[in-house]
Amino acid sequence: MTSSTLACGAAVRPRPRAGLSIGLLAVGGFAVLTTEFIILGLLPMLARDLGLSVAGAGQLVTLFAVTVMLFGPPLTAWLSPLPRKPLFIGILLVFAGANVLSAVAPSLWLLALSRFIAALALPVFWGTASESAGQLAGKGREGWAVSRVYLGITAAFVFGIPLGTLAAGVVGWRGSFWLLAGLCLLVALLMWAWLPRMPVVPKRADGQGQGVILKDRRFIAHVLLSALVFSAMFTAYTYLAEILERLAGVPANQVGWWLMGFGVVGMLGNALAGRIADRSPLRATVLLLVMLALGMGAVAPLATHTALLIVALVLWGVAYTALFPVCQVRVMQAGAKAQALAGTLNVSAANAGIAAGAALGGVAIQALGLGALGYVACGLAVLAIIAALLLLGRE
Repeated sequence: MTSSTLACGAAVRPRPRAGLSIGLLAVGGFAVLTTEFIILGLLPMLARDLGLSVAGAGQLVTLFAVTVMLFGPPLTAWLSPLPRKPLFIGILLVFAGANVLSAVAPSLWLLALSRFIAALALPVFWGTASESAGQLAGKGREGWAVSRVYLGITAAFVFGIPLGTLAAGVVGWRGSFWLLAGLCLLVALLMWAWLPRMPVVPKRADGQGQGVILKDRRFIAHVLLSALVFSAMFTAYTYLAEILERLAGVPANQVGWWLMGFGVVGMLGNALAGRIADRSPLRATVLLLVMLALGMGAVAPLATHTALLIVALVLWGVAYTALFPVCQVRVMQAGAKAQALAGTLNVSAANAGIAAGAALGGVAIQALGLGALGYVACGLAVLAIIAALLLLGRE
């Protein structure tokens, strides 16, 4: 899911027109990823407006992730042979329509339908945009191209989600969805004007040959570890806006700035991941999980002490962001015989973890209260540490 795992060709520059087209794919990635995760910053406002509990509204995150996990592989396989330019334009139009539906939704059920529609289209975009970027760049430049497309993910976390939350303070949460719908429509128009037609997708490798990694117990263990890691991450992160507003007393119209700070700090996590992942991604996973556990566990007791709270959020933010590329590298190394399939399965495991984390976080809030959420997430991180150490002991 991140650029650091795919930047092997970073030193090579593509042709100018290809660079523009790849940039459009990156902007498209920014729009679709922001659509997926913007709701995290809107949960408190959305829940109040629709008369829901924050825990109940948080299940929209679970719905999105489960939809991506279940429908992503078959939908991508079905739609990937289509001509790419109209496919990408169609996907952005679907996202624009889904965001409009979110903006006007009078109830949780219609809002859930809009999120379900967007979730169907998201994995198709990511499953085809990387391949198309490689085609646009040409042979020997695929890594550079794919890394640029995946910059959209980092930009969505650092800028998209916080800016959407800040906008909601001015125009309401519905207004944020209207703005996002406009962005998706704009990107679709830019793609219509500037994205070139791409050649037919080359024949894929034999699926049976790639499936050999599914018989490798060590590889399956790495995939399951990713699911557990993302469960720990999203048990708390799904409700970070609510934590900041209710526990730390951050005014609703300032939560977006705090989320942006969390994202900017996360850029340090990307830099850290690039330094430690190649040496031993499993050891890096353990280190980052320790940081994650400390950060998440410390937020509630330090919520009223601003300086110490910021320290805890820095630990949390760095570890959170770094675990995205580190998990991708770790699983792809474990499935070296079929890295494309390995990377796809890691994305599925991550979405399974996101769904489980959002659901578990909602249950924890209802049963134990918001103040206990960090401890529950910390406990899951500790379980992931134990699992990683057991894997490390067998290497």
